[in-house]
Amino acid sequence: MNANSNAEVHYDVINEPGAVPIKHWTRGVPLEDEARRQLQNIAKLPFIHRWVAVMPDVHLGKGATVGSVVPTVGAIVPAAVGVDIGCGMIAVRTTLMAEDLPDQLGEVRAAIEKAVPHGRTVGRGQRDKGAWANPPEASLQRWAGLHEGFDRIIAKHPKLERSNHLSHLGTLGTGNHFVEVCLDEENRVWFMLHSGSRGVGNAIGSHFIELAKQDMRRWMINLPDQDLAYLPEGSEHYDDYVFAVEWAQQFARSNRQIMMQHVVEAVRTVIAKPFQAQAEAVNCHHNYVNREHHFGKDVLVTRKGAVSARKGELGIIPGSMGAKSFIVRGLGNADSFHSCSHGAGRVMSRTEAKKRISLDDHAKATAHVECRKDADVVDESPAAYKSIDAVMAAQSDLVEIVHTLRQVVCVKG
Repeated sequence: MNANSNAEVHYDVINEPGAVPIKHWTRGVPLEDEARRQLQNIAKLPFIHRWVAVMPDVHLGKGATVGSVVPTVGAIVPAAVGVDIGCGMIAVRTTLMAEDLPDQLGEVRAAIEKAVPHGRTVGRGQRDKGAWANPPEASLQRWAGLHEGFDRIIAKHPKLERSNHLSHLGTLGTGNHFVEVCLDEENRVWFMLHSGSRGVGNAIGSHFIELAKQDMRRWMINLPDQDLAYLPEGSEHYDDYVFAVEWAQQFARSNRQIMMQHVVEAVRTVIAKPFQAQAEAVNCHHNYVNREHHFGKDVLVTRKGAVSARKGELGIIPGSMGAKSFIVRGLGNADSFHSCSHGAGRVMSRTEAKKRISLDDHAKATAHVECRKDADVVDESPAAYKSIDAVMAAQSDLVEIVHTLRQVVCVKG
């Protein structure tokens, strides 16, 4: 039954024997068979609270489905969070207008690329271009507030000390992580970026996923998918993981704040006109765990590719390179556990996109954006993603649009 009984229902429900319901906001957007099967496996776990909520950008993920909201009581699934713990978005509106930007935006892009380490250099003996050789003051200051928690983590899990932590604090990464300069519906300039907890979050996620799998084998618990291995409350690693994942989420938030500071400073070297960059600001996770209260229970809500959308809460839903993005305000829909999508959602795997999308296709799709147009970014081209307009239409009962942004500069890792 719809928790908002007087409201029109915008979702459909999958009911399977031995599983909680799956409420999915996918009208007008594809729900692939593999993702449906993965969701059905999640819904069979014995500690899911009420149902699984599925966002319109849903697609197959590792362990848990991207675009899923999984509320649990008494246990947590590390792979449902994944290894990009705390990945999310930050956006700020500046006091600049479109006419304040230079006619040629290559200089803006170059300044941002210089200020924010991005990408990755692979190979023994080489310095990774995506990490700091000498972390800047902003990173050192933030690490001062993070290192005590990290020391507590590595005291019990010493292998995590060898991860990239301070050297990645204030860096972008690779894949779908990006920095953008955007214009809103009134031609005001926004800066927006997408990243998470980088190497240290990956190490934490991978470590605890493996510990959960070991526990399942030791206790001879059969699962529909081994990546759904879980840590029961009260077990050896449960509290350690909850602490570590919350720490990684703090790291991720700080990471985005540092990068945004450096983006603002970089653009000021190109644009002489003085400007402020806190007119409006949003900083939200979309791969994370949060302690919340839903339908009479204190629960852990795992959002994998989903954003909190409590009533009045601001969030960010980015499109793909060259597509629109949105600043949204949550409507507090109880059926979705106060959640919305985190983006457009892939319709092609990276491998498939590289086979099917030509460089010419990518160049045409991003003609209006100052960005890379080489073979290494075609898997991020708009054709690899669902229509952001269709995704927004499917979740009109979850969020309302506050601002519509269009990219003019995009920096990819």
